[in-house]
Amino acid sequence: MGRMQFDFSGRNAFVTGGGGGMGLQIARDLVTAGARATLFDLKPAPDDLPAGARYVQADLRDADAVARAMAACHDDAGRLDCLVNAAGVLLLGRDRSLVDMDLDVWDDVLAINLKGAAICARHAVPLMRRAGGGAMVHIATIQCVRGDDAPQDAYQASKAGLIAMSKSIAIQFAADGIRSNTILPGPTQTPMQQRWVDDPSLREATEGAVPLGRVGTTEDMANAVLFLLSDSASFITGTELIVDGGVLAKP
Repeated sequence: MGRMQFDFSGRNAFVTGGGGGMGLQIARDLVTAGARATLFDLKPAPDDLPAGARYVQADLRDADAVARAMAACHDDAGRLDCLVNAAGVLLLGRDRSLVDMDLDVWDDVLAINLKGAAICARHAVPLMRRAGGGAMVHIATIQCVRGDDAPQDAYQASKAGLIAMSKSIAIQFAADGIRSNTILPGPTQTPMQQRWVDDPSLREATEGAVPLGRVGTTEDMANAVLFLLSDSASFITGTELIVDGGVLAKP
């Protein structure tokens, strides 16, 4: 699989969920493309942290911690150009139908997946305005635009909220040169899918349902995110990019 080539020289990015999976891959690719990056996650810093990147271990639900980290990110480069809301939780087994789940699970999932993203956007907008504009990408999922007979209702609702939030940001701040988009990944191999490692037959069954015959990779998702952050997408805002191997196109 080829990798897309971008130039982010002189740009500065704040990436949540940077402790692994999509967030780490996105941050790594941004740094490779010339950007500075601050990675924010509750997990300890990974061993393969991109060279020169800043890492902040803190809770996304802590608005003060987010504000401090984003201010430090801005001060490190004198600007903020990119925000990637990649942090998220999928509480398999606990996140079920809304008629069955513990409502504390609902609150926890929405606090991280949606409120955390809102806190980041809230602090990013003023800093992007100072830079004359910027770009945000929020990681949603194809599961938030369809039903599921094995529901994870809090996860799906939180990710649907990201789409609505992103559209609102795009319209509110278009005149400031700030763009906001989401990507909707399909089945993707990340640490959140440990069950595929534990039982490869589950991954094989998933691959059989994907028209392109495989699950996505973190590189696939990073390619989509970097495109939407880049100048190549300068006329794209308030929309969703589906990256799912054709799943949603199936009849």
